[in-house]
Amino acid sequence: MSEPRHDNRLLHETSPYLRQHAHNPVAWQPWDERALDQARREEKPILLSIGYSACHWCHVMAHESFEDEATARVMNALFVNIKVDREERPDLDKIYQTAFQLLQRRAGGWPLTMFLTHDDQTPFVGGTYFPKTARYGMPAFVDILTRVSAHYRQHRHDLRAQNQALREALRAEGDAPAAGTPAPLTDAPMRAARRQLLDSFDPTHGGFGDAPKFPHPTHLERLLRHWAASVRRGQPDAQAGDAALFTLRKMALGGVYDQLGGGFYRYSVDGQWQIPHFEKMLYDNGPLLALYAQAWQATGDLLFRRIAEETAEWAMREMQAPEGGYYATLDADSEGEEGKFYLWTREQVRAALGDAEYAAFAARYGLDRPPNFEEHAWHLQIAHPEAPDAEIAPSEPLNAARQKLFERRGQRVWPGRDEKILTAWNGLMIRGIAIAGRHLGRTDFVASAERALDFIRSTLWRDGRLLAVHMAGQSRLNAYLDDHAFLIDGILELLQCRWRDQEFDFALALADVLLDHFEDRAAGGFFFTSSDHERLIQRPKAAHDDAVPAGNGIAVQALLKLGHLTGQTRYLDAAERVLRWAWPLLERIPSSCNAALTGLEDYLEPGQTIVLRGDAAALEPWRERCARPYAPNRLTLAIPTGAALPRGLLAERRAVASPVTAYVCGGLHCLPPITALDDLERQLIPAEIAAPDPRTRLGEANA
Repeated sequence: MSEPRHDNRLLHETSPYLRQHAHNPVAWQPWDERALDQARREEKPILLSIGYSACHWCHVMAHESFEDEATARVMNALFVNIKVDREERPDLDKIYQTAFQLLQRRAGGWPLTMFLTHDDQTPFVGGTYFPKTARYGMPAFVDILTRVSAHYRQHRHDLRAQNQALREALRAEGDAPAAGTPAPLTDAPMRAARRQLLDSFDPTHGGFGDAPKFPHPTHLERLLRHWAASVRRGQPDAQAGDAALFTLRKMALGGVYDQLGGGFYRYSVDGQWQIPHFEKMLYDNGPLLALYAQAWQATGDLLFRRIAEETAEWAMREMQAPEGGYYATLDADSEGEEGKFYLWTREQVRAALGDAEYAAFAARYGLDRPPNFEEHAWHLQIAHPEAPDAEIAPSEPLNAARQKLFERRGQRVWPGRDEKILTAWNGLMIRGIAIAGRHLGRTDFVASAERALDFIRSTLWRDGRLLAVHMAGQSRLNAYLDDHAFLIDGILELLQCRWRDQEFDFALALADVLLDHFEDRAAGGFFFTSSDHERLIQRPKAAHDDAVPAGNGIAVQALLKLGHLTGQTRYLDAAERVLRWAWPLLERIPSSCNAALTGLEDYLEPGQTIVLRGDAAALEPWRERCARPYAPNRLTLAIPTGAALPRGLLAERRAVASPVTAYVCGGLHCLPPITALDDLERQLIPAEIAAPDPRTRLGEANA
């Protein structure tokens, strides 16, 4: 193999995405003071390229343009070229994606290609993917480069007015509403979100909107929780529940789910969940894993249990590092082709299976139909169930066929795996796998989540501050809002499975960092970056969900739980300040703010907080009874006698006059201690959803 002809400064980075470009002829640099200072000294505009390792179109643009000597010469002559991994630097990605939307009046994406001023890094023009030669209605990339450079040289001073307007618009993104009498917080945004989501619901195929179709876990969680609340009130909203569960079922049977190996791909390129964009992201699978486990408990539908188990097993098998943390992504491409690892021809399937196995498998997964991937291959999805309930659990012959093909697939060239361990995404998976472990009774899932949390606490928690990413033995970069909020949320779910003193202490320490370094005390809400973060052209502060839930929304949920557990009103007050700051947005676009709406629901109707104290062996049946059912507004902690607890409410809740004592609170109102399980049972039932027969549709059960 020949030695690379080129090296650039990305060679010394740990990010797999940046290292993919380390031998480009483009003189790439990471985002750092050295690169920014060069732009200032040479008065060259910056070409900022943001992407990530599993991004298909990032690979396409790299192969077409960044590996091309002629294109690289133009880039190097005209610009200071900076490459950013959006998974490592979500702060930069948020800022420049927002700027792109303000400049272009449309959503951005990856790769994001932005041109910045040399002195203050303000973007003045940008795009996403640019082709090397003119096509798709776009000019050639080199033509773009020369035009942008010429315009910058000739109109640099004229751009100042545009830049000033853009910077003001960026600042306004996180501004507080106009001062005045605080509006009362009501459930109106939750009811409006329900209407908006159902208006965009696809009753034929499930999901929201048309192609490309994304899973949108926050949409599904909002509808499922809305249905659960309606059942508790005695007025079941079957329409909301049906929309969530029908979508989960359609995704599970479709091509957006890996029918052999478990786990979900990023999205479906069509509106029927048939053909996915093949990258697998940790941040999708954590929330979806939680939803399928919760849907299983809410309905008793064994399909949901199977999908939850297979997804968790995929995460443990293919995404968990030996040291404990979860890796970030699996690439969409292998051998230079998107999806090649996952596709089958009839001949490949026949070679792996016997005749009888092939006949059953072909009928089940659509090989008896025309190819569904271009003209030559099949991507597996459930096409013909053997019987009405066959999607719940495949028959033994089908399971044997699946296993053979799974093993045969494992001998192929694998997609690339980005082995960064991102704190925020680990928080999402810790939460998801802990919820699955609790609802499905899988202690191996719980142990997996504990290993991940132990890794983060030992490797990414330094001197009382959190770091955002670990790769190649290095932990680096200041942690962001999402890192703290998602991790606290994951810890609280994990503690419901098994109490460990140090985990609760860690959650409190993280919450204190949030309040000390991220909160906007003047206007309310949490900034995305800390008070001691690098100064950028914007300090983002958002309440709307993106590909992941809004950090502000998750922070509200977590702080309310901690406030009710500890009795510390500073947590409750900070959560309320977020909701009041976000209120205008919740009124205007509620269905885009589902994580914050769940926080609003918890604020308006505080759920049950149950603390169980007693001997460890005696506690388990009580914990199991409280923590297993679908009760999304309940938090249960089973704390053994002798646990080391911080001073406050938890320490005061001790076992008295009984092997187990239960303390049941709703918000700040607590019942007298309960020492008999039968007495506790009467307090639990009103907050739970009784699972119907798995063969009964939700709508029919509620009719």
